[in-house]
Amino acid sequence: MGGTSYAHPPSFRSGAITPDELSRALVNGDWSPFDRDTVRMLMGLFDTDRSGTIGFHEFVGLWKYIADWQKVFRHFDRDQSGTIDGSELAAALRQFGYNLSPALLSLLEQKYASLPNPYGAPGGITFDRFVRACVMTKTLTEAFQRFDTNRSGVITISYDDFMKIVLSAP
Repeated sequence: MGGTSYAHPPSFRSGAITPDELSRALVNGDWSPFDRDTVRMLMGLFDTDRSGTIGFHEFVGLWKYIADWQKVFRHFDRDQSGTIDGSELAAALRQFGYNLSPALLSLLEQKYASLPNPYGAPGGITFDRFVRACVMTKTLTEAFQRFDTNRSGVITISYDDFMKIVLSAP
């Protein structure tokens, strides 16, 4: 369970696929569609020529990226539920070198978890949103570190710089 597959294999008749085609093509292991924001993030990462579409060679890179993330997801989905819970997310981020406080981990989990199921059980983090949570954590950490030149864990930045960091994050 978990991971991703094709709902509708992409067609390269035009030589490239659009964000909408990619969105229709990618599904999570539970057959739920990929989150639109995750599709936009993937387009931003792999549309290397900035054409607004992904050509075949760009798609090959994207598919390898997804396959690599699937392995990571399966490794940390210890209960094989097909979603990542808070403790699994904490373990993954810790292994990646991000030692977030419990409050930040909780906030991250709340931001990326699915809605509770009809019986009130909390929703876990699906594959697509797990990838986005990890990429977001990496991107924001790297942006913070560029300002934290003495590695103290504290920075002073202008409001404009702060907004640039947040708005440029995936």
